Amino acid sequence: MPQGLAGIRVLDFSDQIAGPYASKLLVDAGAEVVKVERPEGDSLRGWSASGAELGGRDSALFTFLNAGKRSVVGTPSDAHVQRLLADADLVIEAHGLESDGGQALDVPALLAAHPGLVVLSITPYGLQGPWAQRKATEFTLQAECGSIGMRGLMGHEPIQAGGRIAEWAAGAYGAAGALAALYGAGSGRGAHLDVSLLETANFVYTNFSESMNRMMNGGPGDPEHAFLAPTVETPSIEPTADGYVGFCTNSRQQFSDFLLLIERPDLQEDEVLAQVAGRLMRFEEWTGIMQPWLSSKTTAEIIELASLLRIPVAPVCNGETVREHEQLVERGVYGPDAEDRFVQPRRPYLIDGEGGPPPRRAPAVGESGVEAVFGPRPEGRSLGFAGRGEAGDDLPLAGLRVLDLTAWWAGPSSTHLLASFGADVIHVESAGRPDGMRMVGGMMAAHFPQWWDASVHFMHANSNKRGLTLDLGKEEGKALLEKLIAECDAVVENFTPRVLDNFGLGWERVRELNPDAVMMRMPAFGLSGPWRDNTGFAQTMEQLSGMAWVTGHVDDQPRIPRGPCDPIAGMHGAFAFLVALAGRSHAGRGSHVESTMVESALNVAAEPVVESSAYGALLAREGNRSPLAAPQGLYPCADGEPLAPSWLALSVASDAQWRALRSALGEPEWALDPALDDRRGRRAAHDAIDEKLREWTAAHPRAELVEKLRGLGIPASAVASPCRLLEGNPQLRARRYFEAVEHPVVGPMPLPGQPFRWSGHEAWLRSPAPTLGQHNEEILCGILGLSAEDLQRLESEGVIGSRPEGL
Repeated sequence: MPQGLAGIRVLDFSDQIAGPYASKLLVDAGAEVVKVERPEGDSLRGWSASGAELGGRDSALFTFLNAGKRSVVGTPSDAHVQRLLADADLVIEAHGLESDGGQALDVPALLAAHPGLVVLSITPYGLQGPWAQRKATEFTLQAECGSIGMRGLMGHEPIQAGGRIAEWAAGAYGAAGALAALYGAGSGRGAHLDVSLLETANFVYTNFSESMNRMMNGGPGDPEHAFLAPTVETPSIEPTADGYVGFCTNSRQQFSDFLLLIERPDLQEDEVLAQVAGRLMRFEEWTGIMQPWLSSKTTAEIIELASLLRIPVAPVCNGETVREHEQLVERGVYGPDAEDRFVQPRRPYLIDGEGGPPPRRAPAVGESGVEAVFGPRPEGRSLGFAGRGEAGDDLPLAGLRVLDLTAWWAGPSSTHLLASFGADVIHVESAGRPDGMRMVGGMMAAHFPQWWDASVHFMHANSNKRGLTLDLGKEEGKALLEKLIAECDAVVENFTPRVLDNFGLGWERVRELNPDAVMMRMPAFGLSGPWRDNTGFAQTMEQLSGMAWVTGHVDDQPRIPRGPCDPIAGMHGAFAFLVALAGRSHAGRGSHVESTMVESALNVAAEPVVESSAYGALLAREGNRSPLAAPQGLYPCADGEPLAPSWLALSVASDAQWRALRSALGEPEWALDPALDDRRGRRAAHDAIDEKLREWTAAHPRAELVEKLRGLGIPASAVASPCRLLEGNPQLRARRYFEAVEHPVVGPMPLPGQPFRWSGHEAWLRSPAPTLGQHNEEILCGILGLSAEDLQRLESEGVIGSRPEGL
């Protein structure tokens, strides 16, 4: 069986991280990728975040992202590039960030010349809208999307998420979306997927704060009181006797168990501490309660005890220690590159137990030459599936039926992408144990009597789906699920492995029921290894993967980015599923996919591991600074207040921008020091520069400074409220990022669609998330042929239901 995407031809004009990560995912799945570079090559070839001397060799990060690809030098108009374009299935462009040197394409002309082509564009703001040409770095995008303004200790300077996560995430979204589009391109329907880094950053960093604010306030709320102040989670990363440990207490039960862990069961009835907001209000008191117990134990001792209580827990790793984690060692997650220069994570999924190709080298600039052509396709190779679509369906996955057994956010976000592209996704839960993310709606109980249908995360990740309740603990509930498996193309689940195994619904049983089915399992840590049955959430992955290690102020402890690992795991899962579906269409049989949450996080957090193993340099927290720009940081402006500073996010990414900033400052003597003429010198003098810049910004209103600096071509942005973007961000409005569908409980609530636009489609959210058991009759009678009497009996026996039990 040819590897999943064998025969898919990709021409990649991008450089740096986002575009190359998208094409890395594709090449590791079997696609053929040809990289088109300028004569000087991808700007990442000479990049090291630690400033290591490369000795004329390509950087380790470039090699990780581009191994297995080929390279030609040229521009889109060159004859040899035009030949490649004529044979390509997918073309990638990614440009616009200040660190980027990727080549921009004339997309309308390209699609006119090649109607069956799929084009993936990844840019800071998208290709349309008033900010389309605006200069940006990831730092200014984090400020504009609302991310920075919600992260940090109350009363202190807020902080960016370290590690350029939005750029990696945009690559994952781009790869998954482009692969879905390729299923439609097989019938001659080309497409343009226009990914916005700003929208990606809002999507992965801000936890739907805009929508949540509106639900709590019955609308946008008072502009003066709709700013979500910087906060941290607690308990989260906490000091131990020998380092740090990370917790996650998303549910009331998990927090109650945490109190047992620290030997304070007397606090289990404290209703204030039981709430996230209550612990923040009593932050110092609460920290004082935790710390004596935690600081008396080693990290390993705490992890052992917390795991017995099924509290999500992990060590807080960095680019060195993560490679030694017992689960990752046991599963062989890390290995050497092709030249044994550094250590890298493998691709983040297995199909039928098989990983990706063996390590391959990255190409030298232009090594394939002007005679380069794509290789032959495997005989009879095409993307597609025998689905249930009807003539005229214009979504590429129409006709695909997916049984969705996932819960919380990572799994549902994966199947949500499939539903967005047309799949019929049936989300299954039970009235006795509804989806945990649905029950987070309890915080909306004061606003919506039917609060279990008012969870923002559930409303987004399950839109475009149908909803079914089945109690799998009852024999008839399990029997009905097995009948549905026979009627579906795929089964997706993300519980700890023991859950489905205990129901007898592992891969062997699914294959017996439906040999053509693709089954994707999305466990936190994998189906094998000593952490196999440990519970893990997004926070757990941020703690373990090293993302938290590079997030936080220099004089503070590591802090979690708060959220990105859920949708990131979802996009990697969706991509892996579509790769397996491609294999099924060729081999004529189903397959088993294992897409772990932790390994998707480890791929996105690869840079610290690659940098450490290649150059012996440990990347660490820099607060709001970055090796990509200097000066970079947050600067208070004149229109702020003591409890609500007006922060300006400034990111000087080039020497030309430094000269422009000097001009804006009035060419002061201190700024004319020749030592500041390059980024290395400015990095060394960052403290002194910051002091002078703070004096300057404190004398001017923020809006005045943003206008002045933007006029000079310098990336500068207001730190936006994540609750005020619908009215406050003209780019998001122009691209219709927020969409509103009429929800039967909440009403027409604005929610993000997807962080990309797709040619010919105006909206991603076609139907609201289902209320509990909303489509029981439609599915059980319409697909399985049950009668109305059967349905009444099932409800009376508790096999199905439309209201959480016990309320």
